[in-house]
Amino acid sequence: MRLGVDLGGTKIAAVVLDDRGEIVWQRRIPTPREDYPGTLAAIGGLVEQAERDLAERCSVGLGIPGAVSPATGRIKNANSTWLNGQPFHEDLERRLGRPVRLTNDANCLAMSESFDGAAANAMVVFGIILGTGVGGGVAVRGEILSGANAIAGEWGHNPLPWPDDDERPGRRCYCGLHGCIETFLSGPGLASDYRDRGGAVISAEQVVDRAGSGEPLAIETLDVWERRLAKSLATVVNLLDPDVVVAGGGLSNIGRIYENVPVLWRKWIFSDAVVTRFVQARHGDSSGVRGAARLWGKQV
Repeated sequence: MRLGVDLGGTKIAAVVLDDRGEIVWQRRIPTPREDYPGTLAAIGGLVEQAERDLAERCSVGLGIPGAVSPATGRIKNANSTWLNGQPFHEDLERRLGRPVRLTNDANCLAMSESFDGAAANAMVVFGIILGTGVGGGVAVRGEILSGANAIAGEWGHNPLPWPDDDERPGRRCYCGLHGCIETFLSGPGLASDYRDRGGAVISAEQVVDRAGSGEPLAIETLDVWERRLAKSLATVVNLLDPDVVVAGGGLSNIGRIYENVPVLWRKWIFSDAVVTRFVQARHGDSSGVRGAARLWGKQV
């Protein structure tokens, strides 16, 4: 049995896969935000509950919104900022009493979808998470490409490309810079943009709902967000030239983007024709956590 955990900004999801790759157990709990000991305890509790319910010890793989620094062994670049600088991998292995495989959550998404999802059998897959943050991961022939600095795919902390005058310098990002793609394309970024245009203080999901109901301000906000997404992904295609871009996270449920963005991004992609596909994760909210479970091997 392989247990996967997806540590998100608002929720922690866990699944167990059997030897056929089928989900035989799953749970979801709120993330103890700003609480490092509480986060360790919550993950430990999920693992213990799964093993009690299944009466079997599991391997454990974990996807996080950040990375383990090759230089220090501590967490870096997590938008769940209470993890940064902590020996999380080491502490979790001590808490669980076993080895744990850990990588970026977008890496898990890319691997999962390239294995048996919307990007199955594609050579190069770029996986993106559009949610509380904006993550990215790369899978090549079904294997994660982490990079020398464990930051491969971190498009969210590049500046918004080809910015309009009113987009400079951009909002301050938790990383310390201004104008990062994440500050524009994340759920909080979309909600803030709607508010700054004169709208109410509502969630990104509510902005999308209002756009679907025909509210002009919400439509305008979503149109601008979609254009920013197209420009940002164009830079990824220019650099990586993936076969497939696959999206997960709450904002990946905006169905119109899979038709509109590939039309928009042609303006900025350096090619006479663009065959890269842009698709939604087949496994939805479970994709990243399935990828985390498969960090212990993909034979099913």
